[in-house]
Amino acid sequence: MRSILAPAAMLLIAAAPAPSPTPPTADTRFDRIWQDEWAWREKEGIADHAPGTVEAHIADDSAAAHARRLAYWRDVLTKLDAIDPKTLSPDTLTDWQVYRAQIASQVDDETFREFEKPVNGDSAFWSDLQGVARGNFANGERDYRNYLSWLGDIPGFFAQETDNMKAGLARGFTPPAVVMQGREKGVAEIAGATDPTKVSYYEPFTKLPATMPAATQEALRAAARKVIADQVIPAHQRLLAFLQQSYFPGLTKQLGADKYPNGAAYYQSRIRVYTTTDLTPDAIHQLGLAEVAKIRAEMEKAKADAGFKGDLPAFLTFIRTDPQFHPTTGDQLLKEAAWHAKRFDGMAAKWFGRLPRQRFAIIEVPPQIAPYYTSGRGGPGVYLVNTYDPQSRSLPQLPALTLHESAPGHAFQMPLAAENKALKPFRRNSYISAFGEGWALYCERLGDEMGFYRTPYERFGMLSYQMWRAARLVVDTGIHTKGWTREQAQQFLRDNTALPEREIVSEVDRYIGWPGQALSYYLGELTIQKVRAKAEKALGPKFDIRHFHDTVLSLGSVPLPVLEARIDRFIAEGGPSPYPEG
Repeated sequence: MRSILAPAAMLLIAAAPAPSPTPPTADTRFDRIWQDEWAWREKEGIADHAPGTVEAHIADDSAAAHARRLAYWRDVLTKLDAIDPKTLSPDTLTDWQVYRAQIASQVDDETFREFEKPVNGDSAFWSDLQGVARGNFANGERDYRNYLSWLGDIPGFFAQETDNMKAGLARGFTPPAVVMQGREKGVAEIAGATDPTKVSYYEPFTKLPATMPAATQEALRAAARKVIADQVIPAHQRLLAFLQQSYFPGLTKQLGADKYPNGAAYYQSRIRVYTTTDLTPDAIHQLGLAEVAKIRAEMEKAKADAGFKGDLPAFLTFIRTDPQFHPTTGDQLLKEAAWHAKRFDGMAAKWFGRLPRQRFAIIEVPPQIAPYYTSGRGGPGVYLVNTYDPQSRSLPQLPALTLHESAPGHAFQMPLAAENKALKPFRRNSYISAFGEGWALYCERLGDEMGFYRTPYERFGMLSYQMWRAARLVVDTGIHTKGWTREQAQQFLRDNTALPEREIVSEVDRYIGWPGQALSYYLGELTIQKVRAKAEKALGPKFDIRHFHDTVLSLGSVPLPVLEARIDRFIAEGGPSPYPEG
């Protein structure tokens, strides 16, 4: 069709400048930042992936890599802070808050060179690695070949960790000597192995799928025997020599984190990382003392309900020492734990709208770490129960432990996060201690509402566990800022909890070696209880406990201020389910 515009008009149109591109929205700018950083994190090999994923390599853990990461994350933090949070949409604001806290924690870790202390009284890089052998190997031959490549990286990784520990030694940044006694056992077992098929790293090759061709199975097993014999065992031998000859003899004799270089600032950084708050050590210590007093009053009532005539210290001794409260075998402990887990299954629908698809197994803590490991630990697909010295374990506390470590605690919350495809990748498999541990501890208290505790002793076991976590606020800050001794910390737990003696010793050593982590539990629980009470009061009869729990768990793992903001939104919206089908 012929234009009806005059030639001059056509020239004006042709000469007019093109419209300016629309400036990117704040949401778009944020998306570009996290997507670029996530791609970089993937390239570095340090992105959070679903547990059980079988990687082909161990990430570079050299000092140069950490310096590179610190510079990169500081730049990311600058970019994030250039965005005005008020300009973000509600969902993106939550993402920004979670992501910024993640990056800030990484900057804290790198600034204080936490990588130079890759061991503590609770865990160590060499024992953490062995968990990879429990991967699901769902991709068949590809996963097994990835695993073989990964095993070949162990010598280089151990060399990097040795260099890191040497740097920590040089500046007095090590775990205290008292919490590392005997911790080389797992290294020594592999270092002394003469048969590679008896090493824990070989275990996946004993369970190759029957559908895999026999020739492929034999080739994989032969390759595994070779890499373990030629590389993995010698790497452990070299590491053992370093630990015995240099590292352990040079460990600091001081207990408190405030004794490290720039120790007060370091401990405050641990508070930020583990609690997502800026509370001072003294404020946390005083809060702990107040909470201990409140729970002690509850324990007095529970003691009376049990019909015990003596005072509370006598009742604590009775619970701690009477044979009726302790299993005689590891099998009994495992069976009791399984029974409690199944009892929750029958109650779940009343308290939760969405349940995770992933199931969990109940297994024993590996024997090489069991003597100094916690009584139990949970996560996606697993509830670990410590059967070492079963007579030292407490049956009245097992119901609360089970709710914490299995469902609806860790083996419930983490899978729900991983299965929530609405969450961005940096949220699905990340873990913030204040949220995750706070949720698990909240679940112990929730058991009281659920009618989960069948006897006054089981309810007292729950209260003892609540007291244990409140006491941590006192003990952790006492050790790391107030000069508390190991014996002083142990006595505080003896005076206030029914924990067996073995657990008192191992737990205090854990706090000594892992500054700040123990603070996350009770502070997280208090926040969840606070926002629930606020929602119940504001919503009245519209409050649905299933919707509240689903909303909390739909977040993945978030800083405590983000949780508070999300429940404010939950209240403003009228308390709906976070799921469309809700």
